[in-house]
Amino acid sequence: MGKLDGKVAIVTGAGSGLGRDLALRLASEGCAVGVLSVTAANVEKTVAEVRTRGGKAHGVAIDVTDAAAIRPAVQAVADALGPIDILVNCAHEVGSIFSSVLDLSDDQLQRQFDIGPFAYLHFMQACYPWMKGRGGRVINFASSVGIYARPNYAPYSMQKEAVRALTRSAAREWGAGGITVNCVLPVAVTPGYETAVATMAPSSAPPAMPLARPGDPYEDIAPVVVFLASEDSRYMTGYSFCADGGLSIDAAR
Repeated sequence: MGKLDGKVAIVTGAGSGLGRDLALRLASEGCAVGVLSVTAANVEKTVAEVRTRGGKAHGVAIDVTDAAAIRPAVQAVADALGPIDILVNCAHEVGSIFSSVLDLSDDQLQRQFDIGPFAYLHFMQACYPWMKGRGGRVINFASSVGIYARPNYAPYSMQKEAVRALTRSAAREWGAGGITVNCVLPVAVTPGYETAVATMAPSSAPPAMPLARPGDPYEDIAPVVVFLASEDSRYMTGYSFCADGGLSIDAAR
């Protein structure tokens, strides 16, 4: 038996990278997975991988910044797989994350907020009716970059801290309905991580990780999501879980 047998999850950004590994790991624990991402071919590939491994999946190609498309996408997953129990907001974009505070434009910041807290909020609102009174789980992805404020990451840092604020607010409001809302702040080897490292100036380097390596998406990050999606975490809400090898130790002090 898996920890999530009979559950249904939606994972955004699941066509590739970290989101893909999260979808595969949730499916390995018995969860039927709604695979959402912007590129149809990637969605189909992840769905096929889940099914090849014996799991259930339904794919929806969606641009998460299109607010009008979100409720129909959630409904499509529910129609195919059943009522939504778990929402994993993982969609992100690497291309617009870099800027100093001085050079940051409204358009660049708007793009980060559209794909981050605005999209996360719209998915949370769309999934809420399915989750209320059923022990629903919301797992949002933020970043330790927002905590320790790496130079030249202003738009990304700002949107990820907004995600954490949204998480705490929803946790306060939705607890009475039996819904937990938590954040994961990962450091993992993904295409986005590799792009960030390749373009990082020495002055922007983060503190050393005590565990001395970035995480593996499937082996190190996805189990944290499984924990937060399962009954094991049912008495925890509104928290940020730093799956980052110790990178952010004491960073918020």
